Amino acid sequence: MAQVSDVADNQPPQTKTLRIARFNPEKDNEKQFVEFSVPVEKWTTVLETILDVKQHHDHSVAVRYSCRQATCGSCGMIINGKPRLACFTKVSELDSDVVTVEPMNNFPIIRDLAVKFERLFDTHHKIKPYLDREDTELESDAKEFLQSPEELEKYIQFANCIKCGLCNSACPTMATDSSFVGPQALAQAYRYVADSRDKGKDSRLKIIDDSHGIWRCHFAGSCSQVCPKGVDPAMGIQLLRGYMLGFRS
Repeated sequence: MAQVSDVADNQPPQTKTLRIARFNPEKDNEKQFVEFSVPVEKWTTVLETILDVKQHHDHSVAVRYSCRQATCGSCGMIINGKPRLACFTKVSELDSDVVTVEPMNNFPIIRDLAVKFERLFDTHHKIKPYLDREDTELESDAKEFLQSPEELEKYIQFANCIKCGLCNSACPTMATDSSFVGPQALAQAYRYVADSRDKGKDSRLKIIDDSHGIWRCHFAGSCSQVCPKGVDPAMGIQLLRGYMLGFRS
């Protein structure tokens, strides 16, 4: 069996077609797709194929990336029609001979695959993404604000958000309402409202109690389907509405 495995591992790489959306808003009227043949191993990620194109074919392809391990959230894009992280998506998992990459929806395009994140960062900042309390001084015999496992469980999954923007890209409401705060910010609002250490619940609820805030969400659920970290923004928004309607305290 070991010999069979060794033979399989030594097979030459396959060749796949990578279709990259090219668009420069400063001079182009519409995006165009350019195709490249790229070598692919069973472990090759979509990001690696893009970087192969930059190295061997066209260095001008614009793409944002950093950590390459699904932690920084920089390389979000549309891959074969679905918002994904390029560094986290293996070509072999796509089960296709053609890989099409496009910039994320609902974000202004800088160039090619790189988009602007100002709206996401502005809405994230708007909901006060930090513990809000006046008594910041700890008691003399304390080292931290303690929580029970049950209190931690209420919000811990939402603390895994890496601000990649995939949920906002998948959200149909983001496409029709340029003022909608978005699933990423709403999920983070719940993360802090549900945190027993936080005392800013009332002020946060006032911020999102708006026609372009929590009440604008139609619960399509597409945001939760694309999160690479397993965060469920749709559930967070539902739970947040419970606070708004007085069902939770």
